[in-house]
Amino acid sequence: MKRQLVLEDGTAFTGEAFGSPDVSQGEVVFNTGMTGYQEIITDPSYCGQIVTLTYPLIGNYGINRSDNESGRPSISGLVAREVSDAPCHWQKDKTLSEWLAENNVPGIKGIDTRKLTKIIREHGTLRGKIAAADENPETVAAELRDWPLPKDQISRVSTKSVYVTPGSGPRVVLVDFGAKQGILRECIRRGLDVVVVPYNTSAESILKFHPDGLLLSNGPGDPKDVPEAIDMVRTILGKVPLFGVCLGHQLFALASGANTVKMRFGHRGVNHPVKDLRTGKFSITSQNHGFTVEKASLEGTELEITHLAINDGTIEGLRHKRFPAFSVQFHPEASPGPDDSQGLFDEFVTLINAHRKEGAGLA
Repeated sequence: MKRQLVLEDGTAFTGEAFGSPDVSQGEVVFNTGMTGYQEIITDPSYCGQIVTLTYPLIGNYGINRSDNESGRPSISGLVAREVSDAPCHWQKDKTLSEWLAENNVPGIKGIDTRKLTKIIREHGTLRGKIAAADENPETVAAELRDWPLPKDQISRVSTKSVYVTPGSGPRVVLVDFGAKQGILRECIRRGLDVVVVPYNTSAESILKFHPDGLLLSNGPGDPKDVPEAIDMVRTILGKVPLFGVCLGHQLFALASGANTVKMRFGHRGVNHPVKDLRTGKFSITSQNHGFTVEKASLEGTELEITHLAINDGTIEGLRHKRFPAFSVQFHPEASPGPDDSQGLFDEFVTLINAHRKEGAGLA
């Protein structure tokens, strides 16, 4: 069955349908990872987006039960050059197309994904629609230009209730803005007692859990769309050690007086080099974000840069000069991607333990 991908600038690609027969629309982005399509599709940070995978062959190892980063796919649609209908892997449960169909996610394959990626790189992310083959592209493009991008993605992917993953170590409150399972996994590996709370939980409610640390997760959309979370972070800063990841990094920056801006086409992939300014060492990182902290806005704040992106010089890490708080824009839990930066979770635990000892000494 034929279908189209139509962009707001009027560009239309005709290809073959896979996954769900539904139509859908969203912001069209691209990811440069060679593997990890299942983790990408279930990453809540992609909520509301149509994801283009630049690697030419997708689905060749199928879908299994262990690689999900959330309970179900979060994307609005998937674009690929070629999709395997006969995957081979010992853990495979089903094909990519079968799984997307079960979860009402439409896909389009057989289009020139290189051309599409070049358009996004040149013009920035664009609204798009996976449309029926007989829809008029000009009409669809006009509708897309008038369509406001959603602002409720975080509320759609965040947990609706508090839950606990018990551990024998320090207690950490993980604020779920669309947290990947990889973040929780890294906490569990370190024996942390994790309390996961919804994105709009107040500082007062969080402090009632008597946390030893606060972890701000990744998540979709514009961090300025959740002002209540910015107020929460601002209130808690200095009370307990804080670690922000991706969206959590941006919220930490906003709460500290800095500003965030939308990027032209963002960073999405598992191959982004980052320099740690504290050690001079480089890491290859997994990334997925469309906003960044504005460098000029750091002037007059108590934040200092700890990490920089090698490709474009954007900020990839921050530290508070006075409070026990730091953040990174990339994903130290990887999934998918290299585990070069997983030691940042150990840094967080070290910061928590130092803060607890300091508190015990004061007592």
